[in-house]
Amino acid sequence: MITVLFAAFAAILVASSLLVILHRSPLTSALFLVMAFCSLAAIYLLLHAEFIGLVQVVVYAGAIMVLFLFVIMYLNLGHDVERGVTIVLRRGLGWLLGAALLAEGALLIRGRLALGPVTPPAPEGAAALPGNTQQVGQLLYSRYLFPFEITSIILLVAMIGVIVVARGLRERAPAPVAPAAAEETPREDA
Repeated sequence: MITVLFAAFAAILVASSLLVILHRSPLTSALFLVMAFCSLAAIYLLLHAEFIGLVQVVVYAGAIMVLFLFVIMYLNLGHDVERGVTIVLRRGLGWLLGAALLAEGALLIRGRLALGPVTPPAPEGAAALPGNTQQVGQLLYSRYLFPFEITSIILLVAMIGVIVVARGLRERAPAPVAPAAAEETPREDA
């Protein structure tokens, strides 16, 4: 079962990565990139790397994609004009996926598909091993505390530097000329 899920998520990852490159609209490419990030996070979860999978979703699919979308919206790039068949195809596919999601949710609520641990529970006498996230946290705040703090200081300095540079550029920028004032200036050739 895990092999089938791995192959399915890997196929989604490859397909969405190709669509990021091949699609003409930057906004749609960014959404396909979110799909690629989420499928990669699912692969990490299948490989029992829960911490990396959650960081993948929070950092990349969350924070980095918000930054990408902000830049795309700020640049005000044009979008493709959709007509006829593409609108019908997208709406139909959206309705089908929505119905499938609703049916899956109903089945989960009714208890037909029980979610549980993939691995069998440990015997009663066995000692519990610390989880992946707990191990990462212990290493991060013990052995790698100094590099972690240096990284946070470098990020803080970079953030302050961006604010200082942006404030300096804004103060040196020339004041915009109003269109009405430009028209009132006399011409020399007249």
